[in-house]
Amino acid sequence: MAATKTAADYEAVAKDIVAILDRPGYDDGSIGPVLVRLAWHASGTYDRKSKTGGSDGATMRFKPEATDGANAGLEHARAFLEPIKAKHPWISYADLWTLAGVTAVEAMGGPKVPWTPGRTDKTEATVKATDIPPNGRLPDAAQGAPHIRDVFYRMGFTDREIVALLGAHSVGRCHTDRSGYSGPWTYTPTRFSNQYFKLLLSVKWVEKKWDGPKQFVDEDDELMMLPGDLAFILDGEFKKYVELYAKDKDAFYADFAAAFGKLLELGVKRGKTKL
Repeated sequence: MAATKTAADYEAVAKDIVAILDRPGYDDGSIGPVLVRLAWHASGTYDRKSKTGGSDGATMRFKPEATDGANAGLEHARAFLEPIKAKHPWISYADLWTLAGVTAVEAMGGPKVPWTPGRTDKTEATVKATDIPPNGRLPDAAQGAPHIRDVFYRMGFTDREIVALLGAHSVGRCHTDRSGYSGPWTYTPTRFSNQYFKLLLSVKWVEKKWDGPKQFVDEDDELMMLPGDLAFILDGEFKKYVELYAKDKDAFYADFAAAFGKLLELGVKRGKTKL
């Protein structure tokens, strides 16, 4: 059982995760960003009123969560981690996915995110329909500030925490065959930084002329932002934190670590024994 394992056991798993991050030919050469997205989406379904959803159970392995359009492409992230699960069969998927997320953040130059093991998995035999969160709980990138607040307030986050969490867009990119959008948010999509906030404020974002969904690009069409990203500079309360994080990398890293650690804990039901 995972509860009997030591810190060294989890450190061995994290070391193996770091070893697979570089992947020539996949996106920008790293699977780090998609592992962060996996941890994020596995946790971001939590509803504090009904106390359903969240990272416990690793329910993204089951429909309808597995087929939620917001999770398109995450089957690749889960598959990348299967060799590690095979090497360390004692670790739950729920712990593996979230550990992979925090490990990737730190390996890409981001902060050390607090993480505690003890999540358990639902199985085909034990999972109930009520264990699997319904589609529609994750943020819709086409929406503005009211929708963003609805989603994150449901989980118990403040405006400051919301902006910090969306700083994860400093890494990764969008794909037309997944979200429908296309392009990276920053010039360094495999390095965690506060560049996302700096670009939000400094670039003149114009609507992209194409047949795809509404998104915005810089004048050279090298970078992109989604409608949900621009909500952070159109809303005064959000914008003041964008400005803070653009100026103060340390403040962003501290706030992101706390908020991401909080996100990964949502819905976790542990026994008395934990690391």
